[in-house]
Amino acid sequence: MRTLFLFATLLLAGCGPHFNWREFTSKDAAYQVLFPDKPATASREIDVGGSKTVMTMTAAEVDDIVFAVGHAELGATAAPSAALASMQTALVDNIGGTVTHSAAAAASGQAGARITRDIDAVGTRKGQPMRLIAHFEARGRNVYQVVVAGPARAIKPEQSEQFISSFKALK
Repeated sequence: MRTLFLFATLLLAGCGPHFNWREFTSKDAAYQVLFPDKPATASREIDVGGSKTVMTMTAAEVDDIVFAVGHAELGATAAPSAALASMQTALVDNIGGTVTHSAAAAASGQAGARITRDIDAVGTRKGQPMRLIAHFEARGRNVYQVVVAGPARAIKPEQSEQFISSFKALK
């Protein structure tokens, strides 16, 4: 009987959702995204393209993979495109990486200018192969970075695509 209970417990544990997706709406910035687990939020001052600003980062980690959204509001003199380039460089440098794929776009609409960059990068951290998939977006003075980073072997397209494609700037 005990063996049957142990087997049933292990079976049910294996059937549970590994990624517990939940909708998150930022209280500090105007965006919405699906996180794979309950996220935590922290803020710190950073240098973005030569300008100091406060970035608020909200992140969750599953299987050593970090799913994160960073938001900062740029000062009047900071150029949004330069800020996105600076954020990209900092993230890729964190893994000693090389960008293997990139795409950029710009559009104007009723809500103002929208600039985006998407990258896929590979590198190493502590001798381990790492991968970084990121979406950068500027909407007016607001800049965002939507990031999936972790061991290269652990990042699956379905989770990274679900996270990044769920991001919506609400301003």
